[in-house]
Amino acid sequence: MANDASTVFDLVILGGGSGGYAAALRASQLGLDVALIEKNKLGGTCLHNGCIPTKALLHAGEIADQAREAAQFGVKATFEGIDIAGVQKYKDEVISGLYKGLQGLVASRKVTYIEGEGRLSSPTSVDVNGQRIQGRHILLATGSVPKSLPGLNIDGNRIISSDHALVLDRVPESAIVLGGGVIGVEFASAWKSFGSDITVVEGLKHLVPVEDENSSKLLERAFRKRGIKFNLGTFFDKAEYTENGVRVTLADGKTFEAEVLLVAVGRGPVSQGLGYEEQGVAMDRGYVLVDEYMQTNVPTISAVGDLVPTLQLAHVGFAEGILVAERLAGLKAVPIDYDGVPRVTYCHPEVASVGITEAKAKEIYGADKVVALKYNLAGNGKSKILKTAGEIKLVQVKDGAVVGVHMVGDRMGEQVGEAQLIYNWEALPAEVAQLIHAHPTQNEALGEAHLALAGKPLHSHD
Repeated sequence: MANDASTVFDLVILGGGSGGYAAALRASQLGLDVALIEKNKLGGTCLHNGCIPTKALLHAGEIADQAREAAQFGVKATFEGIDIAGVQKYKDEVISGLYKGLQGLVASRKVTYIEGEGRLSSPTSVDVNGQRIQGRHILLATGSVPKSLPGLNIDGNRIISSDHALVLDRVPESAIVLGGGVIGVEFASAWKSFGSDITVVEGLKHLVPVEDENSSKLLERAFRKRGIKFNLGTFFDKAEYTENGVRVTLADGKTFEAEVLLVAVGRGPVSQGLGYEEQGVAMDRGYVLVDEYMQTNVPTISAVGDLVPTLQLAHVGFAEGILVAERLAGLKAVPIDYDGVPRVTYCHPEVASVGITEAKAKEIYGADKVVALKYNLAGNGKSKILKTAGEIKLVQVKDGAVVGVHMVGDRMGEQVGEAQLIYNWEALPAEVAQLIHAHPTQNEALGEAHLALAGKPLHSHD
């Protein structure tokens, strides 16, 4: 293994996804000498196989729905179907533009970018392309891949992962989506818009089960209205090929058949065979364990992103990478409050939240100390114009701060920015109620909900 001992980087990063490249950009900005190693493409899962391409597909689906429904707005339009090659071209152009921009950004910050499959070879080095790259500190950011279930073989044809679904050259006539979390409901939503017959199978009792139960129920109601079928509360047993597709059998014996089965049961960390355990890095079920400053048990090694057991969100990776860079540069690092991270599921309608659920608040503070208020979007002018239904639910500690904001409705992801400020700055309802929100906007609904919680409702009943 060649080793140029004269070059010792301040930081060597293994993985160029959201967490890795954010750390590289910030560390370089702070004057550190950085090497960034990536085996595939800079930008990782989010840019190439996750956030960006899925949202492009969802937007194409939104356009299809608008064409179908144009008449209700007095617009004459015809919907002639989905040109999947055109959709893929649009999606790929979005990715390509962002990819080129990111490559330019990394080059402009003078980050040493190394393309190749790296492996941790010591607490201060990574081996890649026959060379040993030395660093005073190592950051592990190798991300995640789609998971499956025992005995369920993903073949890339009839039984597929989200990676396969993103490059599918056809719109499936029918699909079973195994998993009702974020990935599952987003694909279910997009494919339904494209014209597929969809059934979601979720073993837990609600869709998007980590969200507030009220949000889950609102999404389920909306999916029923859209004709998206789902089966809740019974776990998967087996899948087998039929003459033209797949048959899924649940633990209670119930069966479903479709052209394809999308396995959307979450993502698992990429950590096997990369030298982590050999170098003494503490791990659990494939995840690298870290403290609140993203430090592993090995002093010279940190880890961020999907590799660690925190929220699997690109913006969490950004924040964790920045935290590590600033800590290494000697700045005061502030641990992340993961409850204060905005979460958005981009199905139709969208589900957005920040803070804790009503159930969690009652568990922490006691049921008699928690106040919950629901504001129906039917009272919001812009939501009426858009013909979207849903609610904003606020969870408050009695006579105290708002500790949870849970929103369901089209474009609610765009409202979560103010919601995270309300949670993270521990705002009182009366303080938010004093702020003037533009009319008519959907953002106004957030203000109206706080007016109501402060005891002075305007466009809603007491």
